Amino acid sequence: MDIIYSLTYWLELLVFLYLGGASVYIFIFSIAGHFTAKKCCRIVNKKRTFSVLIPGYKEDGVIVEVARRALEQSYEATLFDVVVIADSFQPITLEKLRRLPIKLIEVSFEKSTKSKALNAALAQIGDDYEVALVLDADNVMEYDFIEKINNAFDCGFKVVQGHRVAKNTNTSFAILDALSEEINNHIFRKGHRVLGLSSALIGSGMAFDYQLFRKTMSEVEAVGGFDKEIELKLLRDQIVIEYLPKAFIYDEKVQKSDVFANQRKRWLAAQFIYFRHFVVSGLKELFLRGNIDFADKVYQMIAPPRILLLGAVGFLACCYLLHDMLSLKWLQFSFFWWLLALLGTALTFLLSIPKAYYSNNTFKALIQLPQAFWIMFISLFRLKGVNKKFIHTEHGTIET
Repeated sequence: MDIIYSLTYWLELLVFLYLGGASVYIFIFSIAGHFTAKKCCRIVNKKRTFSVLIPGYKEDGVIVEVARRALEQSYEATLFDVVVIADSFQPITLEKLRRLPIKLIEVSFEKSTKSKALNAALAQIGDDYEVALVLDADNVMEYDFIEKINNAFDCGFKVVQGHRVAKNTNTSFAILDALSEEINNHIFRKGHRVLGLSSALIGSGMAFDYQLFRKTMSEVEAVGGFDKEIELKLLRDQIVIEYLPKAFIYDEKVQKSDVFANQRKRWLAAQFIYFRHFVVSGLKELFLRGNIDFADKVYQMIAPPRILLLGAVGFLACCYLLHDMLSLKWLQFSFFWWLLALLGTALTFLLSIPKAYYSNNTFKALIQLPQAFWIMFISLFRLKGVNKKFIHTEHGTIET
């Protein structure tokens, strides 16, 4: 019986260290996110040539307007090209795109992926660029977005992530998706930069030194989560990723629970796969080279997503409270520690959500949190084979 109690205690402790440690981790960065990162000093003043790469798969509903809007920048028009990479577009869409002053690259693959599309475009457009700026097919840049990215490159950075924000908050799941992104922006981008670590990439609104991007992309074969593979490779080479909280790019948020489920399933699968691929090198980089940035990113691959973390610590806190109220002797760990983990996680969320989201619509959307948690939890058991096929998120149909 003593052995059972001992095993139970150590199991409880391991679960607490995993979830409680994750709570402490995000809490620290949520505090840091309320400070200002060290202002960069411009070492040159140069206007660079940009290739604005917009890969799209069956994005007929949004791509023409996105391409048109991408041309409307304060940056000198002769210094940037908009490159639309069209995979499986309708003929009428292609014809509309040809009328715009853009470069149109048509691609077709047996199994489509964003990394294949980008590599195909890079092979065709040549080397006459200094910066590669990657957008999603639904993204809209603010008017001076390229200007702000260029200024960051003046400071010596080779990789820059813009601030992606919601284009729409028209359904409860769109609001939850927008909240999730802003929490991640606060913790994994701004908070990390304040403490001297690299920003996380997010898949779009990200800019790279052109030759560095070509070289890195040539080594990427990801089906899903290609931005995470790029990020890990860059951080392993100790390349710092900058974040610009005031350089906005507008992104369409998922509006339905089934789309939310598919998207999160793809993200979870990518995280676990990259953790498995990079965990050993992450430990080596940390202890042999002191590469904290890379080790931190590898940890993020195995850390629980924020919704799962909140739901898990909340559920376990309730279980331990009920256990103590009934004076049961099954569990040995203290309810007090789970209460601290729950309060820390909840406070992290409150600290990370922008003031603009404190509204009645947000509070109504929070009613969907249990469903979102359940979707994420069930997705953990449905990851087999997910990263072997491309899962497309449809854009362009804004519900009212």
